[in-house]
Amino acid sequence: MDRIRIVGGRSLNGTIPISGAKNATLPLMIASLLTDETLILDNVPRLADVALLERILGNHGVDIMVSGKRAGETADHGQTLHISASHIVDTTAPYELVSKMRASFWVLAPLVARMGEARVSMPGGCAIGTRPVDLLIMAVERIEIESGYVVARAPHELRGAEIVFPKVTVGGTHTAMMAAALARGTTVIENAAREPEIADVADCLNKMGARISGAGTKQIVVEGVAKLKGARHAVLPDRIETGTYAMAAAMAGGDVLLQNARPELLQAALDVLTRSGVAVTATNQGIRIVRNGASDGLAPVDVTTAPFPEFPTDLQAQLMALMTCASGTSHITETIFENRFMHVGELTRLGARIHLDGERATIEGVPALKGAPVMATDLRASVSLVIAALAAEGETIVNRVYHLDRGFERLEEKLGRCGAAIERLSG
Repeated sequence: MDRIRIVGGRSLNGTIPISGAKNATLPLMIASLLTDETLILDNVPRLADVALLERILGNHGVDIMVSGKRAGETADHGQTLHISASHIVDTTAPYELVSKMRASFWVLAPLVARMGEARVSMPGGCAIGTRPVDLLIMAVERIEIESGYVVARAPHELRGAEIVFPKVTVGGTHTAMMAAALARGTTVIENAAREPEIADVADCLNKMGARISGAGTKQIVVEGVAKLKGARHAVLPDRIETGTYAMAAAMAGGDVLLQNARPELLQAALDVLTRSGVAVTATNQGIRIVRNGASDGLAPVDVTTAPFPEFPTDLQAQLMALMTCASGTSHITETIFENRFMHVGELTRLGARIHLDGERATIEGVPALKGAPVMATDLRASVSLVIAALAAEGETIVNRVYHLDRGFERLEEKLGRCGAAIERLSG
């Protein structure tokens, strides 16, 4: 099993290209099930989750072709996928596939909308919380649970309805939009998620002929259409990758340009970095992060995670790593996932001082972290350990890095290009 070795103490200087957003790519790929024509997606990141979803969609009969490299193209350019679901051969998503990636549960909506039925396994547990699928199920009526499978049937057609989510749900909003796109009549989604990835998927669906308005606000209105067509769409840049590398640059010190990053996608996180004393500048090429290492002390901050446009839960672990070296005491309150503090124990192995009280973490800044062997527990926790290791004295070995490969494209290469002493160890 691969590990990552990091020797801390080096500043980061250079350019890091930001990849396409994983959290938009996955629902966009699933949206291909809504049409029998080809959907072309540009700027697709090369991630383990993307490769897994390709196999899952293949189970339904979807053909996916990855375009060859164009002249002058490098690995810094995202992939182009040509996705064709012209012939859906199976409307069942089995447990052995869905259990490997929870986002694959979203195939429920396009399958039942286009084929009139779907049988999708309940995804099971999750390391960072239960992530119940009941909010997703709300988006489709005529649902039954049979032997661990969600069975949805609409033998004639789905009909538009008012859907009021009791709490904000990204997965539920994706599901509702996809189901409503081919439903007869109007669907109104209240308390919809406002994340940029929702708006990106709605933009793509509209290119395919859907009639969706209000994406990015609390109310989304979908006028159902009889058929969707093929389209071409470029995935928006990954705001979580952007925030992660911004915090890495802040942790190690230096001057880094996050190429193609868009500040409006993560303004709350950038504001927190500014409050901590990091220089954040938007440019016509992306976002520039500057901190002069130990000579510029980090100020502590208090943050509460919340749905977009507030501070994202997917950057909570990275911020906690950064605050371990702040000059004072910080507080982070996690309101989204109940088990998302599993990185705390590993950060303390590096010398961090963190106290947990329910959903609130108190972080007392220390003069320096010390390298040590650590173990990744989930995707965001994994990268928080990498960030901490960049500033730790000596060597850190991060074990179980397959988590990182799910959401970060060529992480060690991107950091290494900017001066980090980082390498992957195989076996």
